[in-house]
Amino acid sequence: VQLQASGGGLVQAGGSLRLSCAASGRTFSYYFMGWFRQTPGTEREFVADISWTGSTYYTDSVKGRFTISRDNAKNTVYLQMNSLKPEDTAVYYCAASLRAPAVRGVDDYDYWGQGTLVTVSS
Repeated sequence: VQLQASGGGLVQAGGSLRLSCAASGRTFSYYFMGWFRQTPGTEREFVADISWTGSTYYTDSVKGRFTISRDNAKNTVYLQMNSLKPEDTAVYYCAASLRAPAVRGVDDYDYWGQGTLVTVSS
């Protein structure tokens, strides 16, 4: 599967953005989808994921602010980000896996999008 992330940009603290990740292929519904983020000099970190059935999981720092969703008819996964903070600034990556993640690390995912930059100004 090929992934194309979009929707990043510059936003003020407290604002919102919605990221999209479009997937190629006809088996999108079989994939476990995740969002990660990375800042310069740090490791890529887990943000959220969504299962084949729509079950979701979030890292603690984004709970209550971010919402992951998927539209299997459009082969797309979304990340709605509200109440953004400067510490949310990062390059955001979407990822896909045919198996459920074991530890929600980068090694759990086989396919990655190219990343989209989110900058939150204070």
